[in-house]
Amino acid sequence: MPLYLKRILSKIGEIRIYADDTNVVGLLMANEVHKGSDQELCFVKSGQNEILIQAAEELKSFFSGNLQEFSVPVRVSGTNFQKAVWKTLRTVEYGQLQTYADVARAIGNPMAVRAVGRAIGSNPVPIIIPCHRVIGSDASLTGFGGGLATKQVLLEMEGHTIINLKIRNNNRLSRQYQ
Repeated sequence: MPLYLKRILSKIGEIRIYADDTNVVGLLMANEVHKGSDQELCFVKSGQNEILIQAAEELKSFFSGNLQEFSVPVRVSGTNFQKAVWKTLRTVEYGQLQTYADVARAIGNPMAVRAVGRAIGSNPVPIIIPCHRVIGSDASLTGFGGGLATKQVLLEMEGHTIINLKIRNNNRLSRQYQ
């Protein structure tokens, strides 16, 4: 199936959206390289389609503060474990945070915190599958494919205060980490 590419500018720089005829299959930020999918994003057909148009509009709306939940369809390739992690990430609502341990517990494997981190790092559709909402157990910002500065921008857009790469003034974490 051919892939299409659309580039948009956002608060975090250029975003490249990749889609086939029915789903978004990849999203790359700035100079990020694709990770984790067997889908080759280098073979792209010129032009665009309705999925790309929808994804671009939803991302623009997200960055302008008018969208909190994406509806554009996505298709991800990965192991069953990765897919379970990515499915759990889609349940983390706008402005909410989870730790890697929270995600591990949610998928029924509380000892798999590091494996959850690797799965999150392989997320082929960041922002739409909101891996930026996962933080360390000490409220610290941790790895993000677009870089920690990008993760900070995304979390601040969602209402979080971040000082020295740690979440502050969050309802769930503020008492423990202020």
